[in-house]
Parts: sequence; C-alpha cells; structure tokens
Amino acid sequence: MANHKSAIKRIRSNESKRVLNKYQHKTARNAVRKLREIKDQKEAASLFPAIVTMLDKLAKKNIIHKNKAANLKSGLQLHINKL
Repeated sequence: MANHKSAIKRIRSNESKRVLNKYQHKTARNAVRKLREIKDQKEAASLFPAIVTMLDKLAKKNIIHKNKAANLKSGLQLHINKL
C-alpha cells in the first residue's frame, strides 16, 4: 500500500486515466471494424476522416504506437480504394 499522500493521489489519477484510455482505444477499434464492414465506397470515404482523427489522437497520446496508427490508416485507405 502507498505510504505517501502523493502516491495515493497518483494511484487514483492513474486509474481514471487508464479507464479513459481504454474507452478511447476500444472506441477507435470498433470504428475501424465498422469501416471495414462497409461495402459502399461513398459511405466509407465519409467515415474515414473521423477515424483518421481518432487514430492520430491515440498515437499522439501514446495509447497506440505511431506506426500502428499509420498502418491502420494505410490499410483502411487501401480498403476504401478497392471498393
């Protein structure tokens, strides 16, 4: 158990940040899945910028690696182009 007041505060803040990061990561993964299921190119192209923004924010906050975000964006763009 933590012995210092600051350590107790840090435990609390870490937990709240962990929950928020987990929520944002899961939301982005679901959005990527949803885009991959779409068969209409116009609909997919309209959804793509919002997903790119999500991935960039996750990479900026080090929730996911920047290369993973780049690979996901590239793969989604290829998927849209194939439609």
